Amino acid sequence: QVQLVESGGGSVQAGGSLRLSCVASGYTYSRNYMGWFRQAPGKEREGVATIYTGSGATLYSASVQGRFTISQDNAKNTLYLQMNSLKPEDTAMYYCAYESGALTLVAHAYTYWGQGTQVTVSS
Repeated sequence: QVQLVESGGGSVQAGGSLRLSCVASGYTYSRNYMGWFRQAPGKEREGVATIYTGSGATLYSASVQGRFTISQDNAKNTLYLQMNSLKPEDTAMYYCAYESGALTLVAHAYTYWGQGTQVTVSS
């Protein structure tokens, strides 16, 4: 059983930064795909960034490209999302996801999900 626990969310003003963390347990953390998704009230879950843990290859949504950075620490079984230049439209619940068949931002491709951490950006 895979468990994912997110942390690091909070409230910041526009232009600020946050770093989200996702600690993974219950499996061998190597050579798979992990991603960050977000969901605002009344909206569909949106892919933000994904990484292939084997090579470090990444993919970002156009809305966060250049502002967000996804990274991993294999020794700590932890996935990160560094979010800079935050905007009010980045406000959402952010979820960590694990195990898909490809470097993809499609939510239903992922098998395991965390409970989420809330990010609120005020103008």
